[in-house]
Amino acid sequence: MRYVDIDDVRLHVRTDGDPARPCIVLSNSLGTDLAMWDPQAAVLARDYFVLRYDTRGHGLSRRGTMPVTLERLGRDVVGLLDALAIPRAHFCGISMGGMTGQWLGIHAPRRLDRLVLANTAARIGTHEGWTARAAQVRAGGMDGVADGAAARWFTPAFLAREPHVVARMIARLREQDAEGYAACCDALADADLRSAIGTIAVPTLIIAGAADPVTTVADAGWMRDRIPGACLVALAASHISSIEAAPQFAGALVSFLAG
Repeated sequence: MRYVDIDDVRLHVRTDGDPARPCIVLSNSLGTDLAMWDPQAAVLARDYFVLRYDTRGHGLSRRGTMPVTLERLGRDVVGLLDALAIPRAHFCGISMGGMTGQWLGIHAPRRLDRLVLANTAARIGTHEGWTARAAQVRAGGMDGVADGAAARWFTPAFLAREPHVVARMIARLREQDAEGYAACCDALADADLRSAIGTIAVPTLIIAGAADPVTTVADAGWMRDRIPGACLVALAASHISSIEAAPQFAGALVSFLAG
């Protein structure tokens, strides 16, 4: 277990692999933690230095004292790289982590080699929707969100096939700090990169879930059409494709990073 202090927050991080190898940073989705990347980290650590972290307010990371914004989430990644003396890295983020990746591609491209944006969009949901969810969690805790998450995250086939995996993910969601989760909902309420995404110039892979109702293949295609040279892979999965289609997700990552 390792912690890194950045500005106002202490972030929980895990590293795997040889620090002398190229680094890849993995950024989790809303309501999860760095353990969601276990399948990919095991594969990537053979050839890369894998840096995972719990987004502020998630897992074992502190919430911090500053208001949470997308910029703040992006600067946390830059701060991690600075603290670990990593000048450049590949970055892969899913959902909220994918929005963090977009911010980095727009505002900190010199720190990136390759960028992977999974199950995300330049604008996820609506301001009203995120504000309502933040209010729900602040008033009633995590149970209300957790009760409906499985159907948003996974296809019916995966729910039936891997009930223990689903139960573990939902249990972790219930355990998240409610205020930390709500603060990230506040950040997503205001996060809109549609006017800037076309300035991303680093090589970019977009991964979509063919059955994702949250960030759709159409959302992924919209980003691909605006990020110069971006490519798109659609996996047979819903919103948490890194779990539902773990081998295929890892394969797409390895192929892209090696290119």
